Amino acid sequence: MPELTVEINGREYQVACDDGQEEHLTKLARYVDTKMSELVGSVGQIGDARLLVMTGLLIADELSDAYHQLESFDAEAGDDGKSSHAAMTSALEGCAQRIESIAARFERA
Repeated sequence: MPELTVEINGREYQVACDDGQEEHLTKLARYVDTKMSELVGSVGQIGDARLLVMTGLLIADELSDAYHQLESFDAEAGDDGKSSHAAMTSALEGCAQRIESIAARFERA
């Protein structure tokens, strides 16, 4: 299982991932780092744990908005959109699980 070094908020973390997921994990880490940097710009350095929780909540809010958009799409599409909705929902749930897994790894680091 490959192990990567990712940088979040100026700190390096060793994170394991599945084979072939290195690039994807690197992109996710950059995304989290960008969100955390934006948060630091707003509230300052308030501690890694609090920043990670707040960043996680911001990303969860984005995910919630995406789910809401899917529900709106489903309502507009009627029965014809159910298979597309199911596929998008499954994809978003997979993303959510990966985000939760990465967050758990950061907590253990």
